[in-house]
Amino acid sequence: KDFLREICKVLVIGAGGLGCEILQNLAMLGFGDVHVIDMDTIDLSNLNRQFLFREKDIGRPKSIVAAEFINRRITSCKVTPHHCKIQDKEDSFYLSFNIIICGLDSVQARRWINSTLFNLFDQDDPKTMIPLIDGGTEGFKGQSRVILPYMTSCYECSLEMLTPQTKFPICTIANTPRLPEHCIEWASVLEWPKVFKDLKLDGDNPDHIQWLFDQASNRAKTFSIEGVTWSLTQGVVKNIIPAIASTNAIIAASCCNEAFKIATNSAPFLQNYMMYTGNDSVYTFTFKHERKPDCQVCGDSDKDPIRLDVSKSSTLEELIDLLIESPNLYVKQ
Repeated sequence: KDFLREICKVLVIGAGGLGCEILQNLAMLGFGDVHVIDMDTIDLSNLNRQFLFREKDIGRPKSIVAAEFINRRITSCKVTPHHCKIQDKEDSFYLSFNIIICGLDSVQARRWINSTLFNLFDQDDPKTMIPLIDGGTEGFKGQSRVILPYMTSCYECSLEMLTPQTKFPICTIANTPRLPEHCIEWASVLEWPKVFKDLKLDGDNPDHIQWLFDQASNRAKTFSIEGVTWSLTQGVVKNIIPAIASTNAIIAASCCNEAFKIATNSAPFLQNYMMYTGNDSVYTFTFKHERKPDCQVCGDSDKDPIRLDVSKSSTLEELIDLLIESPNLYVKQ
């Protein structure tokens, strides 16, 4: 009890739907020193599931508002907010924590914190082994896992399990669109650079999304395609994954349960991967995800580099497609 309240220091990465649930659970479990880091601000669409926020908070940083809410309601827990990117923090910041919990919706951010914690580990200093508990949700599906540097598989080991990134052929987008998503991709990939040239498209800018929505709607009418909406436009541009409050609650509970077991040694912690499905029933499956000997983060020191077969006649576009589609690389599109 004293360790939880006075010594154990926990970092929560992400203050969205999953992060809000995690923060609440940690505070209610008795953790006394919690930090939360998130670069996003609150949007109206967040309010249906991110229950630490209210309408008056729209536009404010998620991490700050979440910390204020918990500090006000549960005085035994001090939550310290950090409104910035995880990449903005020094190594010493991450080394100061006993446990780190991820409630992220980004593969790239997960890969970064996973690699960082493995690079910080010094086998001669046990204090540098920081448990990483990762939670993720997608609609009615979710997963939680415990990652210990060089003792368990790391996040990079499981890239092949990720759903392939949605990618539409340029020729279809340009000439024969059949879906509302094709029209939106046409507006964002082909028309935006043509009209605005050097102006970078911002998926969080309502004016940018409105312009794309208008263009996509007009194109959809031309090809008699229905279903283009403002929310779908933003979803395609930002690759937004549907979020269900109940799934967030279940996965957050699993993550915090593992954090409690690790902090208190009250029971064996997860070994090491739990998947949940709630589409038409409640189903969970736990298994030990094995390390990949050739993993670029935690694999053997003499591992071979990743090799890709590229034809001499391949274009730059084809090379980029190959990098994006490779399950070993999962390069951001």
